[in-house]
Amino acid sequence: MKHAAGALLSSIRLDRSLRRSVSVQLYMALRDKILSGALGAGDRLPATRVLAREIGVSRTTVIDAIDRLVSEGMLVSRIGAGTFVSETLENQSLVAAPRQASGSAGRQPRLSYVISDAQTGFAHRLWLPHKPRAFTTALPALDAFPMTHWSRLSARHLRGARSDVMGYGQPKGLAALRRAIATHLGALKGIRCHPEQVFVTSGAQHAFSLIGRLFLNPGDRVWMENPGASGARNALLSEGAEMVPVAVDDEGLVVADGLSKAPHFRLAFVTPSHQQPLGHVMSLPRRLELLQAAEKAQALIIEDDYDGEFYFGNAPGPALHSIDANGRVLYVGTFSKSLFPSLRLGFVLVPDRMVDNFDKMFDTWASGPSTMTQAVVAEFMDEGHFATYIRLMRQLYKARHEALQDAARTLPDSIRLQKTTSGFHTPAFLEAGFSETDIVQQARQAGVTLAPLGRYCLSPNPQSGLVFGFGCATPEDITWGISVLRNLPALRSCDARRLV
Repeated sequence: MKHAAGALLSSIRLDRSLRRSVSVQLYMALRDKILSGALGAGDRLPATRVLAREIGVSRTTVIDAIDRLVSEGMLVSRIGAGTFVSETLENQSLVAAPRQASGSAGRQPRLSYVISDAQTGFAHRLWLPHKPRAFTTALPALDAFPMTHWSRLSARHLRGARSDVMGYGQPKGLAALRRAIATHLGALKGIRCHPEQVFVTSGAQHAFSLIGRLFLNPGDRVWMENPGASGARNALLSEGAEMVPVAVDDEGLVVADGLSKAPHFRLAFVTPSHQQPLGHVMSLPRRLELLQAAEKAQALIIEDDYDGEFYFGNAPGPALHSIDANGRVLYVGTFSKSLFPSLRLGFVLVPDRMVDNFDKMFDTWASGPSTMTQAVVAEFMDEGHFATYIRLMRQLYKARHEALQDAARTLPDSIRLQKTTSGFHTPAFLEAGFSETDIVQQARQAGVTLAPLGRYCLSPNPQSGLVFGFGCATPEDITWGISVLRNLPALRSCDARRLV
């Protein structure tokens, strides 16, 4: 229905209680009417004074909304004639299809073959940590982070030159941060490297995806620790990898098992400093065996050192990268564990012979995290705050691990908590007949977070268990969490004994 002043738009309703401005609400309402076909191509809108009176707003508000639609090309303003819906929309099919009920049939977009195949092997991220409590995994001690130092460095950076603060930055990462990372790796891990080998990424998963995209063809076989890091598995699956589950024992990845299943592998993924999630440290003989197998197969190795800074037992062995004489190891690190996850900041250290390949990738299409984030982290490291923080966290995580071991002595004999010497998680194994799924669900309902060991498994593992995170939980949280678990029906047994 129309009249001389243009289409009737009195059906538009605006809510002044919303945080969204009335002008934006009006813009969105007019836009929706155009896209839905309620206002067709060539339809005339009322004069701004008329429309303002109809819907009860100021004329300025109407002008703001209409000017925005004119700038987007949806409306056309003709001097002396009025404002009209653009004729260019006449042949466009903008009417949205009715929303289908959940589960009803409907045409879905066609996924790529790689993603369609990968979905069947994806690990679900239902236990992705969000809230610091007992016994959330993969979340560091946010309560102990030196926010005062961080705030000061952030404010200093924001007062710098606008081109430094607001520009795109260097493709492979801020030079100052790459220098700081190279220095840190040399001091902590004995890795001899230079900044040109360091490429800054938006977290470890981003690094895994880039490595897979650069070196994997669809169907290439990748050794994956079983159980192993589920995020890395998903990233490599998304790049077309065929994952080969390889057993893990007390010495780390069982190379003989990998060779028996896929001798002509393209890539191997390992967590040698603190196996995810079992916590073993890969022995030196096993590291050398893995390097020899990779050389024979002309394969590459991803060394994921996600929490290697936080050892509180004996210092871990040398990084796999540091004993690699043939340039086969790509070392991936992350600041999600050593600082905090929302940074979305990681890096990959590549052998010299691969630097040109990564340079081309980052120069052409790969992009990393915020320049501001990189600059603040670089100063945090250069001023010595990072080293000080790591030392303090080693002691804190040791104390929280000891609190967990002490409290766990009161758990029933159906569960055997293991010790660890680094990081901030440790597994517990269940006796046969106990369901990790039931325990996890009952614990969640009681306010305690646990990760089932099955979440980390690419293929079924005969040993069921749970993973306890203790990094973000205070000793009081840990004691309370154990008291909750002790009373879970799924964990009750006739006898209770002290655990080691």
